[in-house]
Amino acid sequence: MTGLPKSPVFAALERAARERILILDGAMGTQIQGLGLGEDDYTGHGSGHVCRHHSDHPQQGNNDLLILTQPEAIEQIHYNYAKAGADIVETNTFSATTIAQADYGLQQAVYDLNVEGARVVRRALDRATAEDGRPRFVAGAIGPTNRTASISPDVNDPGYRAVTFDDLRKAYLQQATGLIEGGADILLIETIFDTLNAKAAIFACIQAMKAHGRELPLMISGTITDASGRTLSGQTPTAFWHSVRHAKPFTIGLNCALGASAMRPHLAELSGVSETLICAYPNAGLPNAFGQYDEGPNDTAVQVEEFAREGLVNVVGGCCGTTPDHIRAIADAVAKYSPRKVPEYA
Repeated sequence: MTGLPKSPVFAALERAARERILILDGAMGTQIQGLGLGEDDYTGHGSGHVCRHHSDHPQQGNNDLLILTQPEAIEQIHYNYAKAGADIVETNTFSATTIAQADYGLQQAVYDLNVEGARVVRRALDRATAEDGRPRFVAGAIGPTNRTASISPDVNDPGYRAVTFDDLRKAYLQQATGLIEGGADILLIETIFDTLNAKAAIFACIQAMKAHGRELPLMISGTITDASGRTLSGQTPTAFWHSVRHAKPFTIGLNCALGASAMRPHLAELSGVSETLICAYPNAGLPNAFGQYDEGPNDTAVQVEEFAREGLVNVVGGCCGTTPDHIRAIADAVAKYSPRKVPEYA
């Protein structure tokens, strides 16, 4: 992909992926909601660490900020996922770009959020590995931002764009640079609803790797938004794969949006065309009228087990509504299955 020497993580991941289905962690937001934090907790003024970056905006709901103001709580969530069986644990940086943080007036905190986000996970994983000897990997989470490059947000002006490709590239470059400098083993571009946004993220990740001097594994995960089987910007899973195939990702896959059963046909399509590892981390079903997820750990695990039984996956985990108990149940359910065989195409 880059012509750079590969990070040693490649060999370790590839070896592990040949042996078994790898486990990704579960939802961060679900765990944070359970902490019952208020505005003072988010800013660190009540209990925690006061953020050195000032903003006049309310911060409650800015989950990424908790990396700086409640690092012990975030580290414990990462640790819990590691001990539940996760081989790969994501940073709490889904919205840690200048574009997304503009909603909170904290664009200036982005570099610190990403560096410290990776360090917090690393501390949690080192603690877990010291106890059981299992190697684990830090995945730097790169979300889609809250703007789309290929669709107008104004129905009266279809040519209008709220963001440019270069705006996205610059924001993602700052994020990827921080994640790498913080010690991320993997870069994970996730919940992709617009492949043009993802292409900007891929470009930025390659730039960050070149500055670093090493190629890191790249995981890419799209999201299907409804029963049509397409992303928000209209691509089928097959079209999505061919749009990002040039990046030679370590994994390609789907996450969020749908529960496991509804995700399965789209995952099967992606598995049928992709010559790389397949990753799937569905929600715990669909949210109820109150925005909560009712699907229990065993219910989710039974459905994800079908992915493994049918030979569709190499990496599995959970998205919205999943907990360490879900990840533990998923890990147990897929342990007896071999990972998907990667097809070779001309």
